[in-house]
Amino acid sequence: MSQPDFSLGPLAGLRVLDLSTMLAGPYGATLLGDMGADVIKIESHYGDESRHLGPKRGDQRGPYLSLNRSKRAMVLDLQQPEAQEVFAKMAATADIVVVNVREPAMSKLGINYEQIKKHKPDIIWIWVTSFGADGPYAGRPGIDFLAQGYTGVLSLNGEPKGAPVRTGFPAVDVMTSLLVANAALAALRVRDATGEGQRIDVSLLDTLMHAQASSIGGYLATGEVPVRTGNRSLYFAPSGVYPTKDGKYVVITTPGEKFFGNICRALGTDWDQDPRFCNIDQRLKNEDELDRVISEGTRKFTREELVEKLIAADVLTAPINEVEDVVKDPQILHNKMIVSTRHPTLGELKVTGVPVHFHGTPVSVKKHPPLQGEHTRELLAELGYGKDEIDHLISKGLAADYAELLRLREARRAKKAQG
Repeated sequence: MSQPDFSLGPLAGLRVLDLSTMLAGPYGATLLGDMGADVIKIESHYGDESRHLGPKRGDQRGPYLSLNRSKRAMVLDLQQPEAQEVFAKMAATADIVVVNVREPAMSKLGINYEQIKKHKPDIIWIWVTSFGADGPYAGRPGIDFLAQGYTGVLSLNGEPKGAPVRTGFPAVDVMTSLLVANAALAALRVRDATGEGQRIDVSLLDTLMHAQASSIGGYLATGEVPVRTGNRSLYFAPSGVYPTKDGKYVVITTPGEKFFGNICRALGTDWDQDPRFCNIDQRLKNEDELDRVISEGTRKFTREELVEKLIAADVLTAPINEVEDVVKDPQILHNKMIVSTRHPTLGELKVTGVPVHFHGTPVSVKKHPPLQGEHTRELLAELGYGKDEIDHLISKGLAADYAELLRLREARRAKKAQG
């Protein structure tokens, strides 16, 4: 067997089938694609749910575009046995499968572990669930928000006297996607050594429990119940969000005495000599007053002026950027975390970049987020189907390419218009 071309990434030569929808599963498969794997997104005629949610650009939806780069896409109607036969041929070429379909639908579609293992005995099969593959909550529908409720994250997020607040981005889904990719890589190492694939279960619930080592773990270790602190810290002060002259905000935090002294020097004060603020214990005791005087000091400067002044004084600070600021941030751009790709119908499309930087086998965004069914014909041809056979599969509704999906969509619109 020839060695893969690792200039395409460290996972070049591997094939991943993405049978998942929404965020955690698809985004995990995306990262594998960024690292060089040939990721094939297999969808029904309806498609990934993220194709139907959120703001549109052209006929494409933002959530789908943001999560599904570095893939090829095909449409198979796995509810039909003949389409499952086509899928069996595709599964036999795969190394990893990512799925988040619940039972009994998963088995009816022919994509559970034992079913796929018949086609590829050494398959690495990753099932993403909300609460776990078995147990009292198994089989329930769930999303990021619910996991935050069950694991107590909602009770710890927000202002101390306010209502619980969820994270402003799908943190649990994103963390789960990283575990999906991490688990796949670990299983590949085992397979390389033993020749054996395996089943892997990853859940949103377990991911968020893992992420709470400092809160739940702290409670288990000490019995001390963590409390909601808003932007403040339980352990030191000042730590929070402070206003600026131009109506914006900055973060300032001080996990050490020297940083508080640096703030004082930067703002031209001697607060560190004030008995109320002279050490961490006193500052925590007088935190309301401390935040008041610091806010008076920060309001004398614009956000840009203040951040520049504080950074020069070696203060732990950051601007609170709006989204428009984030995509222009010089360090984010330098790290190539905003990159361009060419989309067949939208033209230039900017997406977030790859968060790991390999120096020996560089990685990058490999492909645009594919149109639904964009590569159906190409992939069927790779499996050995001739043009007439592919036309037959599409005409019978077993498969579909993008053109066929557009035709079906227009037919439905015309039928609806006729009443």
